Amino acid sequence: MRIGKWSIGGGSAGASTASTASTSGSTGSLVGRVLIGLLVVYLLICVVVGWYWSREPDMAPVNTVRDGQTLPVAGELTSTTVAHMMSTLLNKPGGFISNDITPPGLWLDNMPSWEFGVLVQIRDMTRAMRRDMARSQSQSAEDRNLAKAEPLFHFDNTSWAFPATESEYATGLDELEKYTDRLRRGDADFYARADNLASWLGDVNTRLGSLSQRLSASVDQGVITDGSRPREKTPWTEIDDVFFEARGSAWALVHLLRAVEVDFAEVIGRKNAQTSLQQIIRELEATQEPLWSPVILNGGGFGMLANHSLVMANYLSRANAALIDLRRLLEQG
Repeated sequence: MRIGKWSIGGGSAGASTASTASTSGSTGSLVGRVLIGLLVVYLLICVVVGWYWSREPDMAPVNTVRDGQTLPVAGELTSTTVAHMMSTLLNKPGGFISNDITPPGLWLDNMPSWEFGVLVQIRDMTRAMRRDMARSQSQSAEDRNLAKAEPLFHFDNTSWAFPATESEYATGLDELEKYTDRLRRGDADFYARADNLASWLGDVNTRLGSLSQRLSASVDQGVITDGSRPREKTPWTEIDDVFFEARGSAWALVHLLRAVEVDFAEVIGRKNAQTSLQQIIRELEATQEPLWSPVILNGGGFGMLANHSLVMANYLSRANAALIDLRRLLEQG
């Protein structure tokens, strides 16, 4: 009996242990399913948010009316446009993404490339304003607000802290807006001369030429030497980055050229350069057509699949050709 009792008692303990193990296993399995479910939901949220953050701002013109009247001061629209573009970078959905270190911004690369294209044009125009447009001659003192804004816009665009990129750019934006306010009050200068415009267009010419070359290098057409240095094919991992950098740069240039058309209207009319300027704007506007493909295709020039880089390079090259004509007209006596 004692042995049987022990036998019965041992069986009860075994059943209890098995039941406990089963309950523990079920709990562990439930926790695992919950964690997997939460991870899937998180990833879906990141995908949706990432898609929303990757939407490019529209091409709506910068407001040219203040207090019911068209902006009357030369340079005001150009300065306002640069401020508008920087404000767009900082305040668009997702804010400034290039320095994000957490998902979904960490996983995005197209929008940071677009941001960099815009940023380059902001830097170039701010430098041109500080160096030429806000000074009557080379020996004149530079504007105090532009002297502060321009280096702040050149701050590292990938810094996330100590200090964060956004804080530096926001400070630069404040300085630019102070310059604009002083311009409105007549306490700052803007010289809408042909040489000042031609100098900035020279920077644009260089930027467009470089972008066009990098876009065209998406296809292997053999080694083309430039002096002693061979030009290499753009790596396939960078093709979409170059494409969106070019798209952002073109977006910024459309806004800037629209502003230039107003602020330099007198000199452009005197040089009969309206047609060339409008052609540049028209070619650059074509680069902003909706992109219906979910990926940047890199097909052959006459292949079954499109090559988005070559299409973009074509528009930039045509704009650059018109830009060369415009500079020639401005530099003629």
